[in-house]
Amino acid sequence: MGHPMARNLLRAGHEVALWSHSAAKARDLAAAEKGRFCATPKEVAENADVIFLIVGDTAMSREAILGKDGIVEGAGPGTVVADASTIAPTASRQIGQALAAKGIDFLDAPCTGSKAGAEGGTLTFMIGGDGQVLERIRPILEVIGKRFYHCGGPGMGLHAKLSQNLILSNLLQGFNEGMVLAAKAGVDCDLMLDILNNSAAKSGLVSAKAPMVLRRAFDPAFSVKWMHKDIGLMLDSATELGVPVPLTAITRQMFQASISQGHGDEDICATIKVLEGLAGVQVKGAEAPKGDAS
Repeated sequence: MGHPMARNLLRAGHEVALWSHSAAKARDLAAAEKGRFCATPKEVAENADVIFLIVGDTAMSREAILGKDGIVEGAGPGTVVADASTIAPTASRQIGQALAAKGIDFLDAPCTGSKAGAEGGTLTFMIGGDGQVLERIRPILEVIGKRFYHCGGPGMGLHAKLSQNLILSNLLQGFNEGMVLAAKAGVDCDLMLDILNNSAAKSGLVSAKAPMVLRRAFDPAFSVKWMHKDIGLMLDSATELGVPVPLTAITRQMFQASISQGHGDEDICATIKVLEGLAGVQVKGAEAPKGDAS
């Protein structure tokens, strides 16, 4: 998601310094859109007043910000770092405290909207930290997103994002079970989807993911492995806060089963394949490829 977000900033006329774990991606984008390629996060910080990052997990975020050649080594006082990664709220607060000791402002700013939202500049951000800092960078945020929720102090954007993904992942598990049950009983899957879309079970998740399942199209907008990671963060936060989340624990095991079966890099809707295999049935519609669809 970072690539299209950075591209949108470049095309809006901003000067953008670029770094990626995959150096070729940053180098190619810099060449194509007249950005500045940087070899390290430190080099980005030396050439930027506002720094966005979006990486895979907590360890990657900590390393990019506080590690050797990290952002903290190149950023000066008054720099704003906005971490759009979905990481552990406790760790994010610790990162923010370490940056504050250097006079660097920090926001946790996880986003939702998947690949399409990043490409279209329509992401939704859930933001934790100083509201005045948020207002300082809002004009830049408005290039890459359309909705911005200030959720409170440090870590609160992440708590909101994890809560949203908790509901999303459990809804997906419910959809998987219901559709596999309907298919096994012999209900036409296209008909079942029409029923869902015209009932109280209608949801944005169903509208977005059900057509992909019926077409047997599992190219990732948000992959199984990354949601699995997020569910782990939900469970850790629930343990820290003393909140029971039994459905979420079961859902994580189903995501783990999907990864174990080789579907980790597919879209989250590919988790339905686990139940399909157990039930001996496929959920597919009239537009699905003929024969043995994946």
